[in-house]
Amino acid sequence: MEEAQGSFLGEVLDDEGQIDVALLRQGLGLGLDELARACGLPLGALNTPAGVRSQATQGRLRELAGILADVAVWAGGVSQALAWYRSEAIVAFGGQTAEALVKAGRAGAVKAHLARIAAGGPA
Repeated sequence: MEEAQGSFLGEVLDDEGQIDVALLRQGLGLGLDELARACGLPLGALNTPAGVRSQATQGRLRELAGILADVAVWAGGVSQALAWYRSEAIVAFGGQTAEALVKAGRAGAVKAHLARIAAGGPA
């Protein structure tokens, strides 16, 4: 998982190690509002440089990018990972999607779930 995460994150990071919203949007094919919704940010969070650079915004963007990078390894790419993120019901979380969990502040639980799967545990 680390290799895929490094390559995808490397594509969307700026020179200061921050998520570049334009590159992330381009990689995912999402508009600003759609990207904000995908990671549970207020719609205006991505409209100003200060909003994009805030710790909370960068944290949510990094969570999204990291989860997608992990899933892309077995899903066949980032586009397929995004489709999984948005629509696949995760039984271990009562049928919630990864997107719903991230929006609820539970990205760590999704990452732990993905790590268990990568280690050969149950999906």
